[in-house]
Amino acid sequence: MLAIVATRAGLGLEAPEVQVEVHLANGLPGMTLVGLPEAAVKESRERVRSALVNAGFDFPNTRRIVLNLAPADLPKVGGRFDLPIALGILIASGQVPGEAVEGIESVGELALDGRLRPINGVLPLALAARKAGRKLIVPRENADEAALAGDLQVLPAEHLLDVMAHLLGQKPIAAHRLEAPPVADSREGDLAEVRGQHQARRALEIAAAGSHNLLFAGPPGTGKTMLASRLPGILPELTEDEALEVAAIRSVCGLPLAEQWGRRPFRAPHHTASAVALVGGGSWPRPGEISLAHHGVLFLDELPEFSRHVLEVMREPMESGRIHIARANHERRFPARFQLVAAMNPCPCGHLGDPRQACQCTAAQIQRYQSRLSGPLLDRIDLQIEVPALPPEQLTSREVGESSAEVRARVMAARERQYARGALNAHLGGRELEAACALSTADRAWLAGVLERLRLSARAYHRVLRVALTLADLAAKPHPERGELMEAIGYRQLDRQLRQS
Repeated sequence: MLAIVATRAGLGLEAPEVQVEVHLANGLPGMTLVGLPEAAVKESRERVRSALVNAGFDFPNTRRIVLNLAPADLPKVGGRFDLPIALGILIASGQVPGEAVEGIESVGELALDGRLRPINGVLPLALAARKAGRKLIVPRENADEAALAGDLQVLPAEHLLDVMAHLLGQKPIAAHRLEAPPVADSREGDLAEVRGQHQARRALEIAAAGSHNLLFAGPPGTGKTMLASRLPGILPELTEDEALEVAAIRSVCGLPLAEQWGRRPFRAPHHTASAVALVGGGSWPRPGEISLAHHGVLFLDELPEFSRHVLEVMREPMESGRIHIARANHERRFPARFQLVAAMNPCPCGHLGDPRQACQCTAAQIQRYQSRLSGPLLDRIDLQIEVPALPPEQLTSREVGESSAEVRARVMAARERQYARGALNAHLGGRELEAACALSTADRAWLAGVLERLRLSARAYHRVLRVALTLADLAAKPHPERGELMEAIGYRQLDRQLRQS
C-alpha cells in the first residue's frame, strides 16, 4: 500500500510543500525514514509509533515501512511532520481511506499519548496553504495564529483521535474563527513627555517622515533613549500586509503574536549581541534582530560598544532591506527593511563637552573610542544629531511640547507625497532621487562646493539630497531649495567631526 499526505516544511519565511509518502511492503519489519530529515524528524518514528499505539490504532509491526519526505533535497527540520507521518501510516495500513485527506494539509508534533503539541512558524505555513486553496489541520494552540491568514479553513485538533474522527466523518471539526480580530496596541510613550531638545525632536520627525537612519550623540542622561523610543509612536500604523509580514517573522522565531499585533517593532539588542544574533544565522538559519525590526525601528544604544564586526555586517542590509544567509547546503533570505536609530556618548566617560561635569578621558582614548565607527557605516546614517545636556530651568519647566499625534499627522502627509512618487525618500533610486529634487543650476554649483569643502562621499551626497527632499515634503514644497539643502548638510556635521577625530 502507498499513501501520500500533504504538509509543509519551514524554511525561514517560506513554507514549501512536502509530500509524506508511506509505503508498506513485505520484508524484514522496520521503519525507514528518508528525504533529508534532521535529528528531530528522525526521532518522529518513535513518537509516531507510541502515539498510534496509545491512541488505540493498529501499528503495522510485521510490515516494512518506508517513509519518504519529498522533495528529497529539501531540508526537513522539527517535529511538525509527526501528524502527517501518522496519517500516512494509517492510510497505508487501511485504517483511513486515502480520499479523506484530499484537499487537506496537516502539521503538528505528537506527544506519546497522541496529543497534538504546537509548533513554531505556523503563520507562513497557513499563508502558503491559503494560496494553495487547501484546508489546514493544526494543533489547537496554533489555531488563532493560523486563522490570521484570513480566507483559510483552519481545523484545530487537540488529539490524534480528533483528527481521525474528522477524517472518518464521525465528528467533523468545526472551522476555527478568531473570536475578535487583533487590535493594534497603542501604548507607545508620547513625544510630549520629552522636555526641550527641539533640534533632536525635529530630527526625529524628519527621520519618521522619510524613513531615514538617525544617530544621537551626547552625554549620559540627556534623553537619547527616550527620544528613540518615541519614534514608533510618530510612524504610520502598519498596513494589514505589513502586520502579517511582521507577525510571520515573530512566528518563525517562536515569539507571541497577540501582544505585538499591528505595532511597529522596536528592537533594542544589548551591545554584547553577536553578529548572528543581530543579522540572523545559525546552523539552521533563523531571523536576527534586523529582521525582527522589519517595518519598524532597530535601536542600538551605546553604538561604539558594539563589536566593529557586528556593526559592519549591517551595512549591506541597511542598503538592500533584506539579508541573505548562505550555508554549505542551504540558504535563507529574510526581510530587513528596518530604520536604524543609534545613540552614543562622545567619549568613554561620556562627558566630553558636558558643562555639568569635566571629561576625564585622554585624547588617545577619545580617538580610539570614536574610531570604532567606520566611515562607510556613518555614510549610511542620514541624520547625526548632538543631544546636549538640558539647563535646569528647561528641565523643570512645565512647558509641554507637541504630542506624538500632532507630529504623526505631518509625517503621514509627507509620506503621502512620497508614495505618490513611488517610494519613501530613503528608498528612492539615484535617478528617481535626482529627478524629484530638480535642483537649480545655482543650487547644484553651491552644493558641489560645500561637498568639496566638507569632503563628503558620493553616498553622503545622495543622503543629503534624500534628507533635503524630506524637508521639502514636510514643508509641502515641490522640491528642495537652498534652505532645505543647508539644513540637510547641517545634519552631517557630526559625521565630519567623527572622521576627523
